[in-house]
Amino acid sequence: MIAADARPRLAPKVRLRFDRKSDRFMLLYPERGMVLNPTAAEIVKRCTGELTVTEIIAQLAEQYAAQSRDAIEREVVQFLDAMTDRGLVRSEP
Repeated sequence: MIAADARPRLAPKVRLRFDRKSDRFMLLYPERGMVLNPTAAEIVKRCTGELTVTEIIAQLAEQYAAQSRDAIEREVVQFLDAMTDRGLVRSEP
């Protein structure tokens, strides 16, 4: 499980790109690609190594004020854990 004080960033060779044709964000990595839903794209945009997981959650809680902070926290942690397990995101202390 990703730590609250970790500073997630995209792994080397992983890039976030906006596809104009489909009007969606995608994660591109060697020989693969992953279409992101809008919420996932908002999380990935913040994975620069500058923000902690807690700071990412706080920003998204502000942006999506209609949802509970607990729900946002669960979703962010689950998403980042899945991306870390796939080797697409690295967490740095």
